[in-house]
Amino acid sequence: MKEKIGFIGLGAMGSGMAANLLSKGWPLTVLAHRKREAVDRLKALGASEAATPKELAEASDVILLCVTGSDQVQEVVSGRNGIVAAGKPLLLIDCSTSNPAVTVKLAEGLAASDITFVDAPLARTPKEAAEGKLDVMVGGNEDAVARARPILEAFAARIVPTGGVGTAHTMKLLNNFVSMGYSAIYSEALMLAAKAGLTPEVFDSVLRGSRMDCGFYQAFFEFVLNRNENAQRFAMVNALKDMSYLASFAQSVQAANPVGAAVRNSFAAAVASGHGEAFVPALSDVIASMNGVSLQPAKPE
Repeated sequence: MKEKIGFIGLGAMGSGMAANLLSKGWPLTVLAHRKREAVDRLKALGASEAATPKELAEASDVILLCVTGSDQVQEVVSGRNGIVAAGKPLLLIDCSTSNPAVTVKLAEGLAASDITFVDAPLARTPKEAAEGKLDVMVGGNEDAVARARPILEAFAARIVPTGGVGTAHTMKLLNNFVSMGYSAIYSEALMLAAKAGLTPEVFDSVLRGSRMDCGFYQAFFEFVLNRNENAQRFAMVNALKDMSYLASFAQSVQAANPVGAAVRNSFAAAVASGHGEAFVPALSDVIASMNGVSLQPAKPE
């Protein structure tokens, strides 16, 4: 008999993941939210609804979190009417992109309440979430990971064990560091190209199909060339959050990470200038504008 699943965080990724759990036959309870679209859609598919994290925990054996980051995780776990208040044994699977240091400390504290913690952050996009084809990194003890695996398989095409609790969140930050690093490099290179009179089309004609080409490059340039704002749906304010988590991790291990600091500052500049809710490829426009150039063709008068 399948375990009863609770799900908190029905955003662009979570709503697709939750729908896949239902379609694979997992009994599902979701947390009420002021944005009703995803909740109502999932209820129509057979999900139940809880008013608080505590109520959701009382109805569940396993809880999945897919929220913004560590602050939100701690709020739903330990806040007023939080998961811990239910006072029952649970498996808690955190699919958020969280601070590894906070994850480890939280897992240690929850063990005293008989709550087992697994970090299981995600890679790929809302499209793959809806299709059940996400990549999932998973950290935790062997028994907990084995228990989590069939649940994760409902929405994942690839599951990569990374080690103990916290290692998956660390790996996710490193994954995002590489991708956000690409974004910062593309943006600065495009700005310098524009300074030299080289268009994004010329830039792309050299890199596309070369050893510099990759799926991330193609998604980024789908915005640069075609202005497709949905090509890479990840807000710059979340990129800044993740790069700030990376800086915190580097500090905790006393590592010098000048490239990480530079990438973080690129996104900090974008957020500080009011572009935090724009998606990551729009960093190219922010960096260009800061330097007095544009990547878009001049509009005819």
